[in-house]
Amino acid sequence: MRIAVVDGQGGGIGRHIVEKIRREFPEDVEILALGTNALATSVMLKAGANEGATGENAVTFNAGKVDIILGPISIAFPNSMLGEMTPAMASAVTSSGAKKILIPLNRSGVDIVGLRSEPLPHMIEEVVSRVRDIISRR
Repeated sequence: MRIAVVDGQGGGIGRHIVEKIRREFPEDVEILALGTNALATSVMLKAGANEGATGENAVTFNAGKVDIILGPISIAFPNSMLGEMTPAMASAVTSSGAKKILIPLNRSGVDIVGLRSEPLPHMIEEVVSRVRDIISRR
């Protein structure tokens, strides 16, 4: 099972996701850190990702080669993260056949109706729960 965690800016959300996934699942679950910048990739690697790659080509190349993509909802929107998420990157993420589990943070100017506001740690717990469900069905 290959899981990509996509994040940008300081990589803090990706770091939390990687740490929790690494603690919850066995070593045969491979975590690929895909950062929109080198800092985000580095932070996710330090958190326990197996491999990491940075930038537009890394995201577009790898999005179709993983089973699950995790990250904030902004990875689905072109020019989000203060422009770090390029249109090609967002397209690769949303076009990928991978299951996408996205955290609905309202930093990209998008409100998703029907969602309740939760603290980030609670949302990451939900991400882990959904990954667990996917892995158990395989």
